[in-house]
Amino acid sequence: MLATKITGKAGTGRSASLVTTIPNYESRRQATIPVRLGSHAATRWADCYTNHRMYCTQQRPVAACLLRVSAILALTTAATLLWAQSPPPPRMPPGELVRSAVANEVAAANNTAVKHMFRSRRQTPKGSQTKLYVETNDALAAMLIAINDQPLTPQQRQAEMNHLAWLMGNPDQLRKKQSREKEDAERTLRIVKALPDAFRYEYAGAENREEGLGKAGAQLVRLQFTPNPSYSPPSRVEQVLAGMRGYLLIDKEAGRLARIDGTLFKDVTFGWGIIGHLDKGGHFRVQQADVGDGSWDITEMSLSITGKILLFKSLSMVSDEVFSDFRRVPDDTTFARGVELLKAEEEKLASEGHAPGTPYTRTPR
Repeated sequence: MLATKITGKAGTGRSASLVTTIPNYESRRQATIPVRLGSHAATRWADCYTNHRMYCTQQRPVAACLLRVSAILALTTAATLLWAQSPPPPRMPPGELVRSAVANEVAAANNTAVKHMFRSRRQTPKGSQTKLYVETNDALAAMLIAINDQPLTPQQRQAEMNHLAWLMGNPDQLRKKQSREKEDAERTLRIVKALPDAFRYEYAGAENREEGLGKAGAQLVRLQFTPNPSYSPPSRVEQVLAGMRGYLLIDKEAGRLARIDGTLFKDVTFGWGIIGHLDKGGHFRVQQADVGDGSWDITEMSLSITGKILLFKSLSMVSDEVFSDFRRVPDDTTFARGVELLKAEEEKLASEGHAPGTPYTRTPR
């Protein structure tokens, strides 16, 4: 789900063109008026599909006028056919479409039944890490399986096993991990809930679905957004939205947010700049898709945010992360069972002799 995969919340389940104006060409009454041209009569046509008069004399014979009229009719017919074949215009104001999609995201975030195992590759300026994840009833179970697309050394692998064993043997630490994940998910969900009111939207065309984006075969509605000057952020969590603009992609058929792409067009301060600020030019993109079983999950996340915290401490969040290979696991999966699934998958990859970086490497777009 959009609000939870960003933060690593465990056990989250998931549910589940524009108006083209073609002028109406009305039939124009044709009037023939005799005009003397020597011993012959020519025909004058009035308002021949224009507001001025066209005279069909010997220099512009009647046949030429007829050809011109036929061409106009043909173009009009073609334009009408194209209009008939184009996607129908959205039936609701853009803001209402966003509000409806956000309501579905919130409902999906509150459904914690459906769980998955999946894989991620996260690229930062310091290198890449590939991990396996399993959503459980307790917390998100994770195992590092590659660094810079190279398998772990025996010592690194043992450290991963020891950490997982430590979590299983310390219920208090596991509860703290679960609590942190829940708090992070709630902060993200507050951002999602603020989308309908924090921005003004306008339709900006449509895009075809691509791999890892929306539902197979769906056409996505694109909406540009800019800050709503009348919006007052209720807390520092939503304050970042006041300096952001970008676009959304909505799968109208599924009623889900397929992508959010935003850029900071100005510095954003927190606590009068004393607590911190985010630099102008920061960018983020999050997208999700139907992962094959009717549920939706995050498939790609890109962050490039810099700033400062408490005046002097630099803040830098620069990463590209891709999530893939989603597989359903039992709804009642415990953390201990999740660790078993991780170990089995890691051993399977090793036994199949996969080269470093495959198949779990995918270059972020």
